[in-house]
Amino acid sequence: MKKWLLTVAVAASFGAQADEGMWQPYQLPAMADELKAKGLEIDAKSISKLTEFPMNAVISLGGCTASFVSPKGLAVTNHHCAYGSIQYNSTPEKNLLKDGFLAKSYGEELQATPGSRIYVTEAVTNVTDKVKKGLDSKVGNDYYLGIEQKEKALVAECEAEDGYRCKVYSFHGGLEYYLVKQLEIRDVRLVYNPAASVGKYGGDIDNWMWPRHTGDFSFYRGYVSKDGKPADFSKDNVPYEPKSFLKVSAKGVSDGDFVMVAGYPGRTNRYRTANEVENTFEWAYPEGKMLRERFIEIIKETAPEGSDERIKYESLIAGLANYAKNFTSMIEFYGKSTMLDDRKGRETDLATWIKQDKKRQQQYGKTLAELDKLIAEGQENQARDTILGYIRYTTMVPTARKLYRLANEKQLDDMAREPGYQERDMISFKSRMERIDRRYAASVDKAVLLDMLKRYAVLPASERIPALDKVFGIGKMLDAKQLSKTLDTMYANTQLGDMETRLAWMDKSVADFKASNDPFIQFAVAMYDTDMKAEKKEKELAGKLMKVRPQYMDAIIAFNTEQGKPVYADANSSLRVTVGHVKGYSPEDGLRALPFTRLEGILAKDTGVSPFDAPAKQLELIKQKQYGDFYMKSIDSVPVNFLSTLDTTGGNSGSPTLNGRAELVGLLFDGVYESIIGDWGYDPETNRSIQVDSRYMLWVMKYLDNADNLLAEMEIVH
Repeated sequence: MKKWLLTVAVAASFGAQADEGMWQPYQLPAMADELKAKGLEIDAKSISKLTEFPMNAVISLGGCTASFVSPKGLAVTNHHCAYGSIQYNSTPEKNLLKDGFLAKSYGEELQATPGSRIYVTEAVTNVTDKVKKGLDSKVGNDYYLGIEQKEKALVAECEAEDGYRCKVYSFHGGLEYYLVKQLEIRDVRLVYNPAASVGKYGGDIDNWMWPRHTGDFSFYRGYVSKDGKPADFSKDNVPYEPKSFLKVSAKGVSDGDFVMVAGYPGRTNRYRTANEVENTFEWAYPEGKMLRERFIEIIKETAPEGSDERIKYESLIAGLANYAKNFTSMIEFYGKSTMLDDRKGRETDLATWIKQDKKRQQQYGKTLAELDKLIAEGQENQARDTILGYIRYTTMVPTARKLYRLANEKQLDDMAREPGYQERDMISFKSRMERIDRRYAASVDKAVLLDMLKRYAVLPASERIPALDKVFGIGKMLDAKQLSKTLDTMYANTQLGDMETRLAWMDKSVADFKASNDPFIQFAVAMYDTDMKAEKKEKELAGKLMKVRPQYMDAIIAFNTEQGKPVYADANSSLRVTVGHVKGYSPEDGLRALPFTRLEGILAKDTGVSPFDAPAKQLELIKQKQYGDFYMKSIDSVPVNFLSTLDTTGGNSGSPTLNGRAELVGLLFDGVYESIIGDWGYDPETNRSIQVDSRYMLWVMKYLDNADNLLAEMEIVH
């Protein structure tokens, strides 16, 4: 795919569309006139330059987005993005989740969850030709491994410079490949989080809903060695000094104002086929919703509220609940929508367009049929594969498997190892082993695993895996009591719950594993050949898809370009920019949602019972109308949250919402219920992102939590 074609498509389509699109930074200069007309005041070219303001102030946390807001490495993100670190540092006696936390000095800042990272993107390079060169004749597993080897070589060359983390990202299903180079800050510390009664106000009840009154923000700080290089956690490290940082606006935005977001959206599916849409919404999402809700029930039944066991699983509960509600909305709005018919119509139109030209017939004539065939192949064992996949939420089973896989991979040269098991991965691998202590309780782990194995045991015989049946003693008929006893014995006799033991296994040989009496190690050894066979089959299918999907996307792009429609890649966790406006919406006939919520809304919702239990001091401040410097005349209060038309998804959490001058006016943290289905298609009438207003964040910091030291450190624009 030629880069100029995408640029032409952007220029042709951008002016005609609403605020749809998650754009790669290099595409923005082609939009300069339209962006200026929308309200951008800085040069659009500057947004495409990753080493300059404002883009070099926008950072990834590896799952969420954040941004530097001071010259001393202070970074703001969402409360729910820092949730794991807050949980990691919490105990029943000192519950930072419940009570909040503020470091008044550098020395009081707490180490974030082991493995926490701040990634500063410095370069994005098109490497499509390098990745695909010499692979035209390869198919299936050979093609998959060929691409993998090219990617590993590019990454190794990129990471030759110490302190960097690199990755090759696939765009448009493998039509293009880009090498992303990021500075990897390894010493990350928790600086400040408001109490959960602010940072998670409304809890799961208000999640994805409007009106919203959540102070979903927290602060980290990045540290480096005294010579300015990334380094592991050490008391001798000093705050990182970013090349630029964002000013924080105390003026904020008004209804209709231009806003933009730079961030790392996780995944969208706007170019998936009708077959994929139907299977996802009519099978995968309902199944996933049911399993996540069941997991939450099991955790709550097994770990009493307030116990150390429950604290360990609070972050997982939050994540499970978020996705369960997400899936609920997806299913609901799919049932009301014409999405499936629209996809079928798009494919019919595409097929007609292909048939109208002999050259297009030669290039794309068999593409859709081949793609559908491969998609169907991947769905053949999905009931079993889903159950086995959800076992990843347990701890002992995946831990043993990863450790034994590591022992096997270490027998190979580094470049021949599976990604995730190379030397470059060992620091993060070790961190994952370390943080298990604050995220694992044997009672919960056993209960979840038992539930999943019961579901597996009643599958048809053709779906069963002999090696797995043998380890857990599962016969033709399910004996639930015996299975429970088997698990009791395994959990009683394993030593993998001990951190030092886990870390020691990282250095042991395959022979050591085979000689072990640990029941979960024995499980990993018994399953290894089966696992490798299944993985090879998956790579064979993936390799075929990596050849056909790009052909499909090439056809879609060419077709859309002729129609003057927007062309942007699905989200893939790489840096993107979206633009929009502050705007309300109509969720249903007769209702109109205003774009701002106010402090008084907190007072109206409050019941004194979680999740509507704002701090007493906050309620008193609101009653006294203590608005200070953050008063908004048009709403006669301090704004708490606001709506925008920004096109965002998961991974954008924590993204800085900027005004036309690239000043921080909010933090993106959610979307409205009606927009969840936006991962599959943007609707300008209902797609709305939810932001914490910068004025509310500053108000909480100044009047509620007395975070004067941080306010003094930030550059606040009045």
